[in-house]
Amino acid sequence: QVQLVESGGGLMQPGGSLRLSCAASGRTFSYYAVGWFRQAPGKEREFVAAILWRGANTVYADSVKGRFTISKDNAKSTVYLQMNSLNTEDTAVYYCAAGWALGSSSRMYNYWGQGTQVTVSS
Repeated sequence: QVQLVESGGGLMQPGGSLRLSCAASGRTFSYYAVGWFRQAPGKEREFVAAILWRGANTVYADSVKGRFTISKDNAKSTVYLQMNSLNTEDTAVYYCAAGWALGSSSRMYNYWGQGTQVTVSS
C-alpha cells in the first residue's frame, strides 16, 4: 500500500504562486510515476502534470505548461507542484496520485491522496 498526503493549498490572488507537496509513505518503491490532478466544482477531474519516480521524464497538461513545474525529492519521498502565474481557472481541489505509468489518464494511477484546496481569487 502507498499513502499520499497533499499539503500547501490555500487562497492566492491571481498572478501569485503556490507550491503543493505530496508526501508518500508505505511501499514507495512500488510505483512508477506520480501525477497531479485537479477537480473544480461541477467539473470532471483533469490531469495537471506527472513525473517518473525513478527518472526525469515529465508530462504536463497544455493548460499549465510554462506556469507549473513538477519536481521530486526521492530522499524525502515527496513530489512538488510549483504553480506560478495562477489564475481563477486554477481554482480546484488538487490531488496527487501514484501509479504504474507516466501519463494523463487517471486510470493509470492506483493510489490517491485526499486532496488540497487551491483557491485563486482577488
